[in-house]
Amino acid sequence: MSKALNTFTNGLLKENPTFGLVLGMCPTLATTTSAVNGMSMGLATMFVLICSNVVISMLRNLIPDKVHIPAYIVVIASFVTMVQLLMQAYLPSIYETLGLFIPLIVVNCIVLGRAEAFAAKNGVGLSALDGIGMGLGFTLSLTVLGAVRELLGSGMIFAAGDYAGLTIFPEDYKMLIFVLAPGAFIALAYLMALINKLRK
Repeated sequence: MSKALNTFTNGLLKENPTFGLVLGMCPTLATTTSAVNGMSMGLATMFVLICSNVVISMLRNLIPDKVHIPAYIVVIASFVTMVQLLMQAYLPSIYETLGLFIPLIVVNCIVLGRAEAFAAKNGVGLSALDGIGMGLGFTLSLTVLGAVRELLGSGMIFAAGDYAGLTIFPEDYKMLIFVLAPGAFIALAYLMALINKLRK
């Protein structure tokens, strides 16, 4: 029980993909212009992470060592294609916003890293928990980063499509830099410093 709990909480706290391991920085910085975009990217990655971990764990004794990386990529790419088609069909506005970053989940080092480091060496149950923990940690990180950038950059939070979101302060006080590329680095740096301080 304690091993399962440790596996689940590892991705949330100790080895958080964004603030702890500093993995997957490309989608982290590019898609977090708003809380909704960050959360959508995180949930898509979480789905792929859980499903690929489970399948790779089930096949771990059948995949030869010489071809294990290509085999993992085929499994991951299959689930990414599923996510891409589902988002294109049911969430077209979010799909258009995230664009190229959805298919790039295939080469996200978090997904491939967990397949290699954890799923290939553990049972299905623990691999699923690892996927859930890492996926939740990544989703929460992207949502928080997106919320901070959106709040400081536009004065609103959770705005998406036709929904205006919650206005926190007037437009006169917004700082446009936070919804641009430099703002991603600034917000990430301050959040990482804050989390490291709290962790110590």
